[in-house]
Amino acid sequence: MADDWRVRVELADESVRRDFAGLLADGLSPEGADRAQALQGEHLSVSGDGANLFVYADSPARAEYAHDVILSELEHHAITATMSGVEHWLAEEERWDNEPAGETWEEEVSGKGYAPWEVRVTCRSRHEAVELAGQLEKEGYHPIRQWKHLIVGAATREDADALAARLHGEVDPGGAVVWEEAIDSHLVRPFAFFG
Repeated sequence: MADDWRVRVELADESVRRDFAGLLADGLSPEGADRAQALQGEHLSVSGDGANLFVYADSPARAEYAHDVILSELEHHAITATMSGVEHWLAEEERWDNEPAGETWEEEVSGKGYAPWEVRVTCRSRHEAVELAGQLEKEGYHPIRQWKHLIVGAATREDADALAARLHGEVDPGGAVVWEEAIDSHLVRPFAFFG
């Protein structure tokens, strides 16, 4: 499976970008054609958004060749532009490698005031659950106690795993995450199961 690579060309405005794309579509200059020999038989995708022109390739080498061809054409037509280096799509992070990393889903959920992870603990008695909830509150947690069951929020999976190991509980995605999935899938599950 091919990766995604691109070269981004920022032109003065959308009109200049469209004009330049038209020049590329009409054919390359002699120097550009020489540089394009390395791409013989290849088709690279080109798209635009506002003042930006994007040239996509399935390898870093092809993207580098495209970069050279585009640079040559900009010089030939005396068009001023800013070009990126070769950019790589980071599929797991859903961003190009030159863009700053965005919030993780955990940070997004936490930013809305919810715990992205929950530790579920069943105590031996209601009394034990009340005492454990009090102890956790002193540690800065905000447990939810229902009968002899506790649900304790955690900011990260690692924190939840450590807390679960200490309390002999189980880790699950937080309730806010479950409800967002329910809205998307129309499958509502408001219950937290214990044992």
